[in-house]
Amino acid sequence: MHPFLRLSVVLWLVACSPQVVGQNAVSVSPAISAPSQWEPDIARFEAQDRSYPPRLCSIVFVGSSSIRMWTTLDRDFPGVPVLNRGFGGSEAGDVAHFAERIAVRYKPPVVVFYAGDNDLAAGKTPTQVLAAFQSFVATMHRELPDTRVVFVSIKPSIARWNIVDKMRQANRLVRDYTRTDPRLVYVDVFTPMLDASGQPRRELYLEDGLHMTPAGYEIWRELIAPVIR
Repeated sequence: MHPFLRLSVVLWLVACSPQVVGQNAVSVSPAISAPSQWEPDIARFEAQDRSYPPRLCSIVFVGSSSIRMWTTLDRDFPGVPVLNRGFGGSEAGDVAHFAERIAVRYKPPVVVFYAGDNDLAAGKTPTQVLAAFQSFVATMHRELPDTRVVFVSIKPSIARWNIVDKMRQANRLVRDYTRTDPRLVYVDVFTPMLDASGQPRRELYLEDGLHMTPAGYEIWRELIAPVIR
């Protein structure tokens, strides 16, 4: 385990006895929602929280459909309270915009962030992906200075192989940024998802060539588990 994450988890275990959102949540000012197609998704999370309050200090997974479709989080990380707050199709900027409502309010010791490939597919630049992630980090650390943020690298995919160079550049930019702060961790899922010829491994993808099979998620689980335990 990353040494700073080890300390974070120890402090989390001490500070976070079983609690639920609504009792001891971080107090944040109401978010002012910009016009967004994702507002219904975020409102749905909030409605779920009111009906079934999640445990505070869970490790929160945020991001686009690769997170939303990770339906086995509880089984994949046994003994670790986890919360899925992915909303499919979102870009890194969307995740940053809603950071207080999908991450801060749960007081997570660790946030796992995956987004960026939708941004690049929509024509945004690698630098814009970096800036969106930096915005997310700034919000997290303004409200929760000790929270660790894990960036899962943009994955390669068959459907978007035409923008692989932009993916690599965005990953390099974010990787270098994470090295500037011990509270940030970069997890490379890009490399192990390639075959010996440097192409995406077909068995890791659904028929759409974009989303992952259980074999793809198993790679992610193996790489993420050591940095959140």
